[in-house]
Amino acid sequence: MFDRLARVALRYQELGDALATNEIAADPDKSIKLLRERASIEPVALAYTRWQQLGQQIADTAALADAETDAEMRELVREELAQLGGTVQLAEAELRELMIPRDPRDDNNCVVEVRAGTGGEEAGLFCGDLLKLYARYCERKGLQFEVLSSNETELGGYKEIVCFVQGARAFATFKHESGTHRVQRIPTTEAQGRIHTSACTVAVLPEVQEVDVEIRDSDLRIDTYRAGGAGGQHVNRTDSAVRITHLPTGIVVQCQDERSQHKNRARAMMQLRAKLFDQQQQSQNAAQAAQRKEQVGSGDRSERIRTYNFPQNRLTDHRVNLTLYNLDQIMQGELDAVVTALQAAERAQLLAAESEHGGL
Repeated sequence: MFDRLARVALRYQELGDALATNEIAADPDKSIKLLRERASIEPVALAYTRWQQLGQQIADTAALADAETDAEMRELVREELAQLGGTVQLAEAELRELMIPRDPRDDNNCVVEVRAGTGGEEAGLFCGDLLKLYARYCERKGLQFEVLSSNETELGGYKEIVCFVQGARAFATFKHESGTHRVQRIPTTEAQGRIHTSACTVAVLPEVQEVDVEIRDSDLRIDTYRAGGAGGQHVNRTDSAVRITHLPTGIVVQCQDERSQHKNRARAMMQLRAKLFDQQQQSQNAAQAAQRKEQVGSGDRSERIRTYNFPQNRLTDHRVNLTLYNLDQIMQGELDAVVTALQAAERAQLLAAESEHGGL
């Protein structure tokens, strides 16, 4: 582990030196990439420096203890050495935690797509419930949450909703929501009082920068149209909504939430970059998918990851065998217990994988 730490510290210094040169400063794209890389390894490099300083402090204190002739002073120095030893153990534990491979996208903003699955109108209503859950959770966490586009059903639910979450570690907070969410409850449309099972699918994509994905203007077809749904008379008078089709892949994105066509286009392009980047990542990782998992569970969006049982007031996350009996509170945005359990499981899985391969 310490050989790897030394290499990280060296790379941190090299990046600092490179960023100080005029040649790099004149290349904004390269500067951005180097700044991101340096920021990603900075916590490890600084913790390693602190550990080295502690080691030197212990060596100096041990030398002082050997040279000390006064018995009382020698005992005080030995007590200091014992305290330093405990501090070093904590520093090494911190380093082991920091050396667990991190998803470089964890600090990114993200796009959250919620779609009604099996279950007809009831699935659409639950789609709306998930929207409210995520919006309330973002409010609790100090994250910005906005709807980019939506397709409503006749009963007030949604066929699909596309949202944007912005703030500190937004993707790390939401990435484990990807998958199939199953709901068991008595629908408002059920006259006999029977419990129905329906489902929604959630996809979470990290926001990516233009330097991460190259998109040629010639590969795009951009259409504008008048937004439908709620919004007053404005949406019926101007072609503010934007739909972008990426011709090589057939990916279609749209945004109609903003009144400005320019803003809607920018939001739609952000969605397109996220989708293309996700497609690239899935392609690159396909060969390794059978050997290891990048997230807790397989991350396959067709996988049932969670069950919301309203009659029992129960939520079960099947990936970590977590069952909670406060579904009413969770639907009000109290999702921390679930998110924390999934993040802990991810760290444990990554640490086990590193230890198995001799990394730590």
